[in-house]
Amino acid sequence: SRFETCWPALMKDSHGVIIIFNPELPSHLKEIEMWYSCFVQQQPLLDSQCLLVAHHKPGSAGDTENLSLAYPLSKLKLIHSNLEEDPEDVRMEFIKYFRSIITIINENREREEMSIIS
Repeated sequence: SRFETCWPALMKDSHGVIIIFNPELPSHLKEIEMWYSCFVQQQPLLDSQCLLVAHHKPGSAGDTENLSLAYPLSKLKLIHSNLEEDPEDVRMEFIKYFRSIITIINENREREEMSIIS
């Protein structure tokens, strides 16, 4: 992609990655593997620092709810967003995700402080 030269700047010091995709587009299912590889595995971030969001457009076919992704994407937290039907569910999932990221940041900071002290 033409933005690849910007990726290192985007990735620098990042604590989490949210990948939003359209589950009805086969090309997106291939692309998210590339995004995961570049932005999560190569950093490296923990899988728990990555959130996959399958976004369903209004009136789209609902049968993609049973989406089964291939490994290694299958180990990631996957949420389905349909802002017409359940915006509150999506909001709660985002809050849970952000809380988990904050926990990881705090644990890393404590570990660094302990290593400086000892």
